[in-house]
Amino acid sequence: MEKIKIKFPDGNVKEFDKGITSLEVAKSISSRLANEVLAATVNKEIWDLTRPINSDASIVLHKWDDVEAKHTFWHSSAHLMAEALESLYPGIKFGIGPSIENGFYYDVDPKEGITITESDLPKIETKMAELAGQNEHYSRKEVSKVDALKYFEQKGEEYKLELIQGLEDGKITFYSQGNFTDLCRGPHLPDTSPIKAIKLLSIAGAYWRGDEHNKQLTRIYGITFPKKKMLDDYLIFLEEAKKRDHRKLGKELELFTFSSKVGQGLPLWLPKGAMLRSRLENFLKEVQAKYGYDQVITPHIGQKELYITSGHYEKYGKDSFQPIHTPAEGEEFLLKPMNCPHHCEIYKSKPHSYKDLPLRYAEFGTVYRYEQSGELHGLTRVRGFTQDDAHIFCRPDQLKEEFIKVIDIILLIFKALDFKEFTTQISLRDPNDKTKYIGTDENWEKAERAIIEATEEKGIDTVVEYGEAAFYGPKLDFMVKDALGRKWQLGTIQVDYNLPESFELEYVGSDNQKHRPIMIHRAPFGSMERFVAVLIEHTAGEFPLWLNPKQVVVIPVSEKFNDYAKKILDSLKEKNISAEMDERNEKIGYKIREGEVQKIPYMIIVGEKEQAAGNISVRKHKKGDLGSLSLSDFIDNIEVEIKNKYYTTN
Repeated sequence: MEKIKIKFPDGNVKEFDKGITSLEVAKSISSRLANEVLAATVNKEIWDLTRPINSDASIVLHKWDDVEAKHTFWHSSAHLMAEALESLYPGIKFGIGPSIENGFYYDVDPKEGITITESDLPKIETKMAELAGQNEHYSRKEVSKVDALKYFEQKGEEYKLELIQGLEDGKITFYSQGNFTDLCRGPHLPDTSPIKAIKLLSIAGAYWRGDEHNKQLTRIYGITFPKKKMLDDYLIFLEEAKKRDHRKLGKELELFTFSSKVGQGLPLWLPKGAMLRSRLENFLKEVQAKYGYDQVITPHIGQKELYITSGHYEKYGKDSFQPIHTPAEGEEFLLKPMNCPHHCEIYKSKPHSYKDLPLRYAEFGTVYRYEQSGELHGLTRVRGFTQDDAHIFCRPDQLKEEFIKVIDIILLIFKALDFKEFTTQISLRDPNDKTKYIGTDENWEKAERAIIEATEEKGIDTVVEYGEAAFYGPKLDFMVKDALGRKWQLGTIQVDYNLPESFELEYVGSDNQKHRPIMIHRAPFGSMERFVAVLIEHTAGEFPLWLNPKQVVVIPVSEKFNDYAKKILDSLKEKNISAEMDERNEKIGYKIREGEVQKIPYMIIVGEKEQAAGNISVRKHKKGDLGSLSLSDFIDNIEVEIKNKYYTTN
């Protein structure tokens, strides 16, 4: 029997018979491992455990805790759900059914006159459990494009036919289990037996291929686990996530709202939300001032030609609002999709010497993208959002130092806002499809190398993702975990050799020759809207004192003590402490409960005893009564708490 060599992650190499599967490799190590492994990475590609290995290869075996294993488990579960749906709804048509970060979905088109609703989910779950219990095997089959088209044409599956048209002959595979066959790249589990706990979560509408001009399909979301306890724990997690939902808390805490008359995806910031956002902006402005940034302001629109020059019109034109036509013939403006073209024009407004660089322009600039209505979601996906944008124009010898300084700013912000867990992702060009990007290979290689060297110098652990770069340059993205363990992309830093070329930006070097500056794009928050949404859910609306839009509420026991309470309120405001007075004709207990619901950090209670002694009674959110204090001591304590949480951070 011909032998092949298999290399393991620890560097060990073993010989096996040609055609051995990853599952058999796992069994050769231990039966326990074979029972726990769900997928394998073979030569850096995720494979089915039952797929034969016919040449020398590297292998990584994946158990449940690995992302690759979950992907395989949930992808297999999507096919199991599709099989159940086809059994329950003969003639149903299928779009796509991928795994997602938590679970899976499948887009389906029921027969005319049939609607699948939330009330149908339990019976679909029951059918899935029945099929899973039959230990159906997932089998992979390579098919020609002609045969693939013929198979789905016979079934009347127009969505699959459309997908196949875009595939290359010789690279098409089918997967089957039970009576169900699907067009799929895989990978999948060996069989359905590991799928022990099933929960279908929700139903939504989804346009075919994300295009609102296409038919709206029914999207069914679900999740599965190898153990029931895992599902129980996940459902508890979902309940906590619902309590923290920024849309729910944003309404309860009176932070923001939306209006159908203003338009979908265009948030309206209420006074408390505006205060919260203002505090975040002021925080970053103070930090930026220490790092040598200059604030600039640019308009919300620009001539179409500006974005043609930058390349944004070609890349984002279809996702932008339609051009604004003025009374002047041929004159067109766009709502700006990005701030960087405007900052390039600011740089170009006067000549620069090498001694002027680096120049750092910062702006809280509002930009606009026409996101499809089905993709809008609270503050996390909107059509108008404000980026904490800045662009650094520097010389090549300054690039790494400037990049590292931006990393320092982002780490400082995460520390101040108690984001303790994060990962960093280096997003590079897709080496197999360079048509999506502008610029020369030489400049791309220099930009990518600068990011890699900067992260190595800072000692930051990174993962590399190909194909995730911006169209004009590679970037470093910061993926933050919130209190519930969910990942969010927030801060980003991008190196760009190409926009300075497009805008013909120059500086005169020490050699008296003209040179192109390098541009660094950076946004530590990402966008104010998404960052606030993540912050609300991370803190459950219980913001740190320095950030809280309402830090203190003064509560008189009765209207007889309103004048004394008003004096307390005025003293707090004189010290720039954000306070309000609750003088409603309600019982004191009700007012205290309201203060707790509103998550106000401190409540000051004043009545006859406090007025007579010239002091105050203090309650702290979630901690209860702190006893009597003089107002001056209370103010001192507040100022120390704010200083410790904020000023020492920056």
